Amino acid sequence: MRFSTAVALSFAALTVAAPVPKTLRRRAVLADTTYDAISISGGVAGNAEAEALAVFSALDLNDLANIDPADIEFLGAVNDVANDAETDAFNVAIEAATGAEAEALQAGKTKNKVLKLMATKIELEAKAAQGEDTSAKLAEELTKLNNNIELDAAVAGEASTAVPFDATISGGGSVTVGAGNANNNVAAGDETEVATGDEEEVDAEEADADQADADQADAEEAQTEENEADAEEAQAEEAQAEENEADQDEEDEDDD
Repeated sequence: MRFSTAVALSFAALTVAAPVPKTLRRRAVLADTTYDAISISGGVAGNAEAEALAVFSALDLNDLANIDPADIEFLGAVNDVANDAETDAFNVAIEAATGAEAEALQAGKTKNKVLKLMATKIELEAKAAQGEDTSAKLAEELTKLNNNIELDAAVAGEASTAVPFDATISGGGSVTVGAGNANNNVAAGDETEVATGDEEEVDAEEADADQADADQADAEEAQTEENEADAEEAQAEEAQAEENEADQDEEDEDDD
């Protein structure tokens, strides 16, 4: 009896003391879009870095370890599509143009490079934050990115021409990046807007997730209280068993 009670007490104590593991919550953010919707090539040169970052502003770049795999895949697709736009659209248009028209197209091509390389930078940083060794590739891509940011800054204020390109990018989230900026014929500094409906949907999802977390916390607290009660009961049983044994010893002595 004493052995089984002690085992129960030890088990209950371990159950109370054991930490509750925290589960990382990742959710895809970026929704399906098109190349033309996220293109930053239009407008004027000189602000490509900020414009590229604005395209991906829905991502929490301060918490790269929790960027969803679907969003990481989205970033990789942006690189692929922007690269196709460069070779199949910009290069063709530049070759056929002359003078100021060619210069504006070249500025647009440079801004397109900044967009694709920014996507790759964030993609590789997220993978690194999640345990993958991307240091060599990241260093290479950062060199390219910084070079094109400098080229863009060198012609700041000059006209920059976007070239339409028919391509889609699949996402698993609900935030449409580049909304309202088709072909991006906007002045530098304009911000990418997110549709109000998308914001409300994201808020609702976050509220549901927060409620689920609260419910889980309540359940864990209730379980902890139950475990503590079990431990106290086990202690009481052990004390009672010891008292009964002591009484039995006294009876045995009286019999002697």
